[in-house]
Amino acid sequence: MSKQKKRLGAKDATFTTNNIENPTQTTKIDNKMQEESNPVKDFMFEYIKNSEKKLEQYISEKKFSDIIQDIVINCYDEIIKIGEKEESVGVLATGLLHYLLTNALLSSQRKIEHKGIEIDIILPNLKTLEKEPEKTLIIYIPKTIKKNEIQDKLEEIYKIQPEKQNVWLVLSQNMDFENKSYVIEKKNNTFSEIIFDISQFLNVHGDNKFKILKI
Repeated sequence: MSKQKKRLGAKDATFTTNNIENPTQTTKIDNKMQEESNPVKDFMFEYIKNSEKKLEQYISEKKFSDIIQDIVINCYDEIIKIGEKEESVGVLATGLLHYLLTNALLSSQRKIEHKGIEIDIILPNLKTLEKEPEKTLIIYIPKTIKKNEIQDKLEEIYKIQPEKQNVWLVLSQNMDFENKSYVIEKKNNTFSEIIFDISQFLNVHGDNKFKILKI
């Protein structure tokens, strides 16, 4: 893969991850994820493909924090060479999170628009947001470290999700926001806990039957 700095690929498509009653232990990579080609995702999914046996074992044991740590440690240094760091890290976080939600069988929708506002990831779905925002989680993954731009986007999101504590951030570095935030870095990678926390959120609100243990 070329390490030349370049603008990353086209805008992500919209698709949904649904709960599955009888999961298989095989690592799942959604076809639509693969269709959304850009160099960061290509690198990540190539690593996943080459590490399938190990990752299948983690999935069967519900060790999603270990999956995140493994993929970030082995992909981070290369993906930040591909494009602007914040954008590359944001693309990695988005692709990795959808891959994990698929394999954790957590109901979600990604890259949808509601009332003119684009949502990165919503759990469990837009229908629940409209009826019961207190049971709905929105994850915002900014591809910038400009605090004013992030805050402006948060204010937009609050127009459709008034439960501000249910808007979480995934960032490329530590920043001072009141929202629950996760940082995706090679070291001090708090992003590794996000699937457990999402599962806990959905368990509390009665939308998740798949228990994920914190190892």
